[in-house]
Amino acid sequence: MKELIEYIAKSLATKPDEVSVTEVTDEDGQIVLKLEVAEEDKGKIIGRQGRVAQAMRVLLRVRAVKEDVRASLEIV
Repeated sequence: MKELIEYIAKSLATKPDEVSVTEVTDEDGQIVLKLEVAEEDKGKIIGRQGRVAQAMRVLLRVRAVKEDVRASLEIV
């Protein structure tokens, strides 16, 4: 799942070397992916009215269901 989000973010970013994804498991057992990008790339990653970010979250949920886990995405 981490690789999927990283691939999408690097494809969208103008500075792909500054993209980093960290995977953390919270106390409920849910996987939280924290996406960090350069400040000028945040607009591209979030998209108009959050549509790109929402699409990334949907893809993440589909992948999580296939692996039988719960996952969420945070853009930092």
